[in-house]
Amino acid sequence: MESLVSRGDYIRYFKRSLLLVLVCVIVLVCTAQDYYSLLGVTKEASSREIRQAFKKLALKLHPDKNQNDPNAHENFLKINRAYEVLKDEDLRKKYDKYGEKGLEDQQQGGRYESWHFYRYDFGIYDDDPEIITLDRGEFDAAVNSGELWFVNFYSPRCSHCHDLAPTWREFAKEMDGVIRIGAVNCGDNRMLCRIKGINSYPSLYVFKTGMLPLTSHKLMQIVSLLGNFVNAIETSFASGVGWLITFCAERGDCLSYQTRFKLAGMLEGLVNVGWMDCGTQGELCDNLDISSSTTAYFPPGATINNKEKGGVLFLNSLDAREIYQEVMKHLPDFEIISAASLEDRLAHHRWLLFFQFGESDKSNIEEFKKLKFLLKDEHIQVGKFDCLSSPTICSKLYVYQPCLAVFKGKGTGDYEIHHGKKILYDIVAFAKESVNSHVITLGPQNFPDKEKEPWLVDFFAPWCPPCRALLPELRKASKHLYGQLKFGTLDCTVHEGLCNMHNIRAYPTTVVFNQSDVHEYEGHHSAEQILEFIEDLRNPSAVSLTPETFVELVQRRKREEIWMVDFYAPWCGPCQALMPEWKKMARMLNGLISVGSVDCQKYYSFCHQESVRGYPEIRLFPQKSNSAHQYFSYNGWHRDSYSLRAWALGYLPQVSVDLTPQSFTEKVLNGKDHWVIDFYAPWCGPCQNFAPEFEILARMVKGKVKAGKVDCQAYAQTCQTADIRAYPTVKFYPYQGTKVNILGEYIDSRDAKGIADLLNEKLEAIQNKGKRKKSRNKDEL
Repeated sequence: MESLVSRGDYIRYFKRSLLLVLVCVIVLVCTAQDYYSLLGVTKEASSREIRQAFKKLALKLHPDKNQNDPNAHENFLKINRAYEVLKDEDLRKKYDKYGEKGLEDQQQGGRYESWHFYRYDFGIYDDDPEIITLDRGEFDAAVNSGELWFVNFYSPRCSHCHDLAPTWREFAKEMDGVIRIGAVNCGDNRMLCRIKGINSYPSLYVFKTGMLPLTSHKLMQIVSLLGNFVNAIETSFASGVGWLITFCAERGDCLSYQTRFKLAGMLEGLVNVGWMDCGTQGELCDNLDISSSTTAYFPPGATINNKEKGGVLFLNSLDAREIYQEVMKHLPDFEIISAASLEDRLAHHRWLLFFQFGESDKSNIEEFKKLKFLLKDEHIQVGKFDCLSSPTICSKLYVYQPCLAVFKGKGTGDYEIHHGKKILYDIVAFAKESVNSHVITLGPQNFPDKEKEPWLVDFFAPWCPPCRALLPELRKASKHLYGQLKFGTLDCTVHEGLCNMHNIRAYPTTVVFNQSDVHEYEGHHSAEQILEFIEDLRNPSAVSLTPETFVELVQRRKREEIWMVDFYAPWCGPCQALMPEWKKMARMLNGLISVGSVDCQKYYSFCHQESVRGYPEIRLFPQKSNSAHQYFSYNGWHRDSYSLRAWALGYLPQVSVDLTPQSFTEKVLNGKDHWVIDFYAPWCGPCQNFAPEFEILARMVKGKVKAGKVDCQAYAQTCQTADIRAYPTVKFYPYQGTKVNILGEYIDSRDAKGIADLLNEKLEAIQNKGKRKKSRNKDEL
């Protein structure tokens, strides 16, 4: 009985303890706000919304304004860390997928600026609705849309940029609706600005058919420059469109030139804009009963001689925006495609279709009427489809709410739904990209199974900004892999069950399905790295090692074999950043050093047994000596492919020959072999960087040309005689039957392959010269 009571007490004590632990865990979880909550934004927040939220908090919580609060510094570091992660597309994806654990070794957020910086310098144009702040993901879509853009590349630390800001805002308001006004913060988008060649701030550029610089920052001079575009617009209208004509008479106010040119920009491609002086064209004005200045819209088919014919619209306003809105209302709407003709129409032409649910659907934004003109060169027709007329068709296309989609001219099976912003430039860029790419929308009916050809599937959510930024990169990659790999996207907010079946826990998750093999992409969101990932799947550069294959291939490697191994964990942020560089390095080391990886999440016990204490752990196992387990760990600061390659090549056995003055004279100058020589100094940094490259060269030309090295610090006289004036210097000493000239032939390259190609050309020339000489000797005989 006593033992029974004791056992019952023990159970009750255990339950109370367990409950206490659970309460503590719940408290910890509830009090640890995530980064989105810290900034007060949703997971759907755009870059601009994140900046605005952070600025608001920064002005309130900055230590400069809370000097009596001992926790002010720590509190500010938290929101600063949240902002630094969420503003970065790649870090945001890692955080969404793995939480803070996926950001280990990422030090963003440790430093911050003064309160004055956040008040006056941070996010200069974020609160200006007429100015569109473009980040890396939005820029290409904007400037390739076919619309006219003026973009201001600026730096928040640039005083001239702040001087320009009031003028730029005034200009944006003046030009609202005429052209798009954009701004790129080069402090947050360094790579984009570097690619565009932006070297000074502010830099103003026009984008339409190209990138044109503006050399002046004065408002009226900018307007004057814009007039050059308008002149071109006014003289190149296509036939078959209506006319907006201003009649200028003695009485009444006539539209100013500036207003006319604004209207020309706003109505480009839709309506011709012109003006008529009733003082010189009195007869025409009389025919139209025009006695005072007015503006009239003549739709296609109308005649200037008869205002009653064709529904001429007279406008009394002098405001460009009001006139524009009235004219746009009178332009014809998109064609409505019937359910009966849908399949046939989509099978023979490219279409951009707006899916609506009844006539009351408000997707009919007047500005979208420009789409016909902007997509004309891509031969894309624009129309509407009412899902209430045929719910079955929309259901089969996974259309459950108003949206738009591109159909690529192959029927209803080859299409892509738009998930970007419902603004004109984004829709135009999407349509142009989509019809020329090979990405399609997937669902349960067409989702690839194990029996079909390889597919790349992007599991995403439309509300996720990194997901939307990845989609254009997938389209670019699909064009390069057409016929080799199919591309599809799956909306996990619509097909939740299918995403759960594939254990999708974060967005975007990009997976390659190759029959029974499944490979998840972990690289950066760029077409180039996606292509590298696919190439690596087809021709693996790094071996995925298990504990068994590690023992067989690495520990029991051949005596002359060298291995590099990356011990990593999939959730580890630095490991993810390393992975594409690791594979690139492996391709560069192909044939020289074997490369492998060990998943320490999957093989935790094995990694623990191998004394792996942190991730990533990079080890090099050199050519075998007495100890098969000897290795060297990489402790370098840089983990890019070139730094890792240079470190690894340092462990290759030397193939080149170290030469003394005596051996240089005997073997190079008086010998009967071709030589390539590296003249170097031990203290020279570029020489140290070039040394591994020279060893690769020595292996590439082995058997044809001998490779030697001369230490110019030890043998200064030899280098001086050879006319060596800088380090490293590479020279070629060919043997052509006589004593070799000590000056040799200078080679202006530091790339092993480039030098090898050059040496092969020189050897071929020497060989051909020898053949011609022998031929002449035979002729003489």
